[in-house]
Amino acid sequence: MVTSNQYDVVIRNGRVMDPETLFDDVRNIGIRGGRIVAITREALEDAAKVIDATEHVVAPGFIDTHHHWPSPMGYKLGLRDGRTTMMELEMGTLGPYVAEWYARREGTSQANFGTASSHEAARALVLDGNRSEEIEDYITARAATGWSLQKVDLEQGNQILRTMDEGLQVGAVGVGSTLGYMRNGVSAREAFEIQKLSAAYGRQAGFHFRYTPGTETTEANGIQELLANAAALGAPAIACHFNNPGYNLVHELLERMRERGMNVWGELYPYIAGSTALNAVFLNKETWVDQLGYKYEETLQDALTGEFYTDASRTAMMKKEPTRLVVVYKMPKSAVVDWLRLPNVAIASDSMPIVGEFSWDTPYEELPNSHPRGAGCFAKALRLGRENGIPLMQTVAQISYNSARPLGKMGLTAMQERGRLQEGMVADVTIFQPEEVTDNATYAKGTLPSTGIPYVLVNGTVVVENSVVLKGANPGQPIRFEPEPSRFEPIREDKWKHIYTVSGAEFGGTDPFGCGH
Repeated sequence: MVTSNQYDVVIRNGRVMDPETLFDDVRNIGIRGGRIVAITREALEDAAKVIDATEHVVAPGFIDTHHHWPSPMGYKLGLRDGRTTMMELEMGTLGPYVAEWYARREGTSQANFGTASSHEAARALVLDGNRSEEIEDYITARAATGWSLQKVDLEQGNQILRTMDEGLQVGAVGVGSTLGYMRNGVSAREAFEIQKLSAAYGRQAGFHFRYTPGTETTEANGIQELLANAAALGAPAIACHFNNPGYNLVHELLERMRERGMNVWGELYPYIAGSTALNAVFLNKETWVDQLGYKYEETLQDALTGEFYTDASRTAMMKKEPTRLVVVYKMPKSAVVDWLRLPNVAIASDSMPIVGEFSWDTPYEELPNSHPRGAGCFAKALRLGRENGIPLMQTVAQISYNSARPLGKMGLTAMQERGRLQEGMVADVTIFQPEEVTDNATYAKGTLPSTGIPYVLVNGTVVVENSVVLKGANPGQPIRFEPEPSRFEPIREDKWKHIYTVSGAEFGGTDPFGCGH
């Protein structure tokens, strides 16, 4: 915005909250050139636009690191929920497509955007021949099974890593892996090597970790794989949606590792149910019913019809539409508030895509149904915090700073200047009414936008005004690293071999135990 005024935007009389410094007081804010240039008690005049934030909180723009719907309508719903940055750091994007993924959104996105380089998409390309680019392609590709079930040989493993490396070279935020969907196909060596690849760039690995969903033991074991690799490599790691059985142990592991200087963190969404494709490997009868003890009739719901599946109806639908969207109930209601009381966690939505073409003007209520976390995750965290006496500053940190801090710590400049409300920072700002902000999306109708968030600014531009997303306002910026040369090193054959004879006659050319015998 180019004006003759001293400020592009002035926000007056708001309760300014900064989770990094714990500042919390009424101030006026001046914004110019996309940045916060003044936070003061003094009256600020000479502005092109003035926003009265009396009795409202002025917070850093909310940051979502787990957003699977990177499209205009997905961003639009996220903005109504206060999110200024929406990144895809779990599934990620096919490595050779990452540069184009960013280019497609330059100048056309209402929110900031970013992506990881995808493990799943690389496996689908190498093992099934599926070139999955946008998220809709991934869903279609999941009808095949190689990406999920097939173990790879050394050549295929290196092809997968080379594919992922292409995305890291052009600036992907890290690597993303849906390992829980590939729990039997991906070896421990392969999982280690993809974290090693990202670590070579100093970037995070985001895992839907092995055995999720599972039991309080298997869930913890799954994250211990991720965290042990991170510790061995000295690498950042994010535990995606650890709001599952065993979450208290997972949180303690993360806290203790951070106390020792490791850049590891976790995110969660405040819902008792998740959402996925009907043919997810962990929903097969042997795992979901026989091993975990769930009943389809009580836990597996069709997202579009609202009907619960039986073994027979699931089998029938698997033949017709194996990747159909379902809602999966797996946790008691009491757990949700427990999660929100945990310090130093991040909120992330795991927003699911609604496949299809929708014009930007499509009414929210006319969209096909989806999990409510896509529309209401951050407002729900604020509402539940209010209703259960959770300090507002803790919630504000969970929805902004707790994602920005670890990403910035690993050198991502864009996250070093977001997630904070301070002079000199990027003016990503969310203004909400703390006593009224609420989520309206439900399992029955998951696309109803949140309310009580009248203004959202992205890079200093007003994108939501009086709770209306402004069409044509596209100030979103890419969240990425600068391109750099490849740091990929092929896996050596002796490292790939992992089956040894009892006699020790064959150790792949090395003594794997370092004992000399």
